[in-house]
Amino acid sequence: MANSPGQLSDRTANSEILQYYQSHRLFRDRYRVIKKLGQGGFGVTYLAQMPLLPGEPYCVIKQLCPKASSDLSLERAKVRFRREARALANLGSHSQIPQLLDYFTAGGEFYLVQEYVHGETLAQEVRRQGRLTEAQVKYFLREIIPVVRFVHRNRIIHRDIKPPNVIRSERDRRLVLIDFGAVREFLSDVDSPTSVQAQATQFVGTPGFAPPEQLALRPCYASDIYALGMTCLYLLTTHTPIEFDLDPHTGAIRWQDTVTVSPHLAMVLDKMLSPNVQDRYTTIEELERALELEPHLDVLESCMNTRYRSPSDPGAEQEDLPTDGYLTPIQREAQSIRKWRTKRSFSRGSQGRSAGSVYLP
Repeated sequence: MANSPGQLSDRTANSEILQYYQSHRLFRDRYRVIKKLGQGGFGVTYLAQMPLLPGEPYCVIKQLCPKASSDLSLERAKVRFRREARALANLGSHSQIPQLLDYFTAGGEFYLVQEYVHGETLAQEVRRQGRLTEAQVKYFLREIIPVVRFVHRNRIIHRDIKPPNVIRSERDRRLVLIDFGAVREFLSDVDSPTSVQAQATQFVGTPGFAPPEQLALRPCYASDIYALGMTCLYLLTTHTPIEFDLDPHTGAIRWQDTVTVSPHLAMVLDKMLSPNVQDRYTTIEELERALELEPHLDVLESCMNTRYRSPSDPGAEQEDLPTDGYLTPIQREAQSIRKWRTKRSFSRGSQGRSAGSVYLP
């Protein structure tokens, strides 16, 4: 439930926009502030209308509060804010990203005005109707991958992909990606951007959905792929990241006992969720290719397996390779599938032979 105006911090409670919210006057002579949608550590989000435009369309006003204690740091924040806002404006040309309508500073506060997308977040959708099926999760990935690919091709890492940041539009049912962490990063600490203390406070994201390298302040494109994997687990199980156990040796998420999915999707999720970024899909295009291969896996496996080896065969880990040692992307994918199935079969066999053994997927 949203906080009431009386529960706001002193700085936010005295902000200019709140005066218009309470008096119903037009903010900047164009926005009628209707209600507060939410509040977090980075600022407050309001729902507003633009009565001077035909149809009086709705919009979202995000009031951002940088931690600036001097005029110099405030000017530095303004420069970074304008740069990040322009980057967000370029992304708004995609139909699955809210369009940036305006950005400005007023009274020492920073504001973004974006298109309002009416609909439910994936988190709200799951709370209302329960977990999704495997087919629905695969469809979700096919829907969301194009927008993530577009973001990455614009050299931006989202940094905060999670169910509350994906909205399904009520009007046309498209998925819309919101709340880009890159735009919020400049708020972390503009007073001393080169100090160790500043670097320690610049984490942007959500613990649990953010992978280890992002927590270490080294996000990369593969960080968004990890967050997508955690989002898939939530859709499949309704479990938040904190509800999953971790492998104490590898740090990998132990999710396989919570839901049954096809071997191929299990392999894809395992790779998306690898705690080691080098073992993860490094680009969204790699993930897309892996998903597109599924209808052809049986044919690929039968035509590339020239010799059957049982899991107990000491040479089972060795694959039949071309004479020149080169593997095409399809061959590498088929090789990964065989290794995964062999490991799965061997683990289950070991569990059956020893009642006291622990099965690690």
